[in-house]
Formats: sequence, C-alpha cells, structure tokens
Amino acid sequence: MPLTRDRAEAIKRLIRDVPDFPKPGILFKDITPLLADPRGLMIVLDAFSEEFVGEHLDAIVGIESRGFIFGGALAARLNCSFVPVRKPGKLPAAVDRVSYALEYGEGILEMHKGSIHEGANVLVVDDLLATGGTAAAAAQLVRRQGGHVMNFVFVIELAFLGGREKLLPTPVASLVTY
Repeated sequence: MPLTRDRAEAIKRLIRDVPDFPKPGILFKDITPLLADPRGLMIVLDAFSEEFVGEHLDAIVGIESRGFIFGGALAARLNCSFVPVRKPGKLPAAVDRVSYALEYGEGILEMHKGSIHEGANVLVVDDLLATGGTAAAAAQLVRRQGGHVMNFVFVIELAFLGGREKLLPTPVASLVTY
C-alpha cells in the first residue's frame, strides 16, 4: 500500500500510546484520535481503497470491533459486501465458529453461515496486526465457507510480534509499522 512519507507520518501522529493497557507492561496503540480526525481517517480509507480499486472483490471481512469501522467504510467504497467476524454470542443466526490460540489461552470467532459464497474474493481488514492469530482465524472462517482471502490489510503492524509470518503466503499490507 503505497503511502507518501507525509501521509504515513500523519497517521502515526494520530495514534496515541497508552501505557499499561489493558494490563501492565502493554503499550496499547489507540486509534481513537485517528478516528476523530476526518483527514486522518480519509487518508487511511484512501490508502486502503486505492490499492484495490479495479480488483474483483466480493466481500470485506472486518474483525470485531475496530475492523468494523474500516471494513464497513471500505466495503461501501469498493462496492462489495461487508461481513462481520465477531466474538461468540454476538451474531443472531447460525454461525461457523473457529477457536484459535491466544498468548495466554484461547479465543473464539464466529461468522454467520452463508456470508461468503463459494469462490468469493475476500479482503480481511482490522486495525492492528500483532501476533496474527485473530486474522488467521478470520481467514479460516472465510476459507471454511469456500472463499479466497486475497489480502489482509491493517492500519498498524507491530512487526516485532511476527504476525505477518503467520498469514503468509497471503499478501499482508499495513499502513504504519512499529
């Protein structure tokens, strides 16, 4: 995702560091200032959409919860469907479910059955790539329904956690890297 240096720096300036959240020792990358800044949000959406204009995309899968913000807006721009991937018990109809490893324990994600048609080209979107477990689980749900994950896109990548490697060989793009 080509971004000018100025635009990448503008995004970075709008990401706030919050120490010791959600627990001691973690430096949380907070995107709420980015969301509050119309220009910053537009830079993110422009960068994401410019990369995929003209590509045949059937669906954008957004991962709960911040992936909904970027994924929904991107789906509207690229004229394709938006599919939410959520934590257990949040979707009202029949779901496909996948369990995945977390740093300390296990996580579960769900997606409505029939959300992705056989052979659909899908983009998985979230705000942050850390260890890659959540994004890999979302991709597993897409593939289980017969979809093809074309790309993963993130606003932020914490490269030192190695999440990108867990998602390869599918292309992975992030706008800013720490």
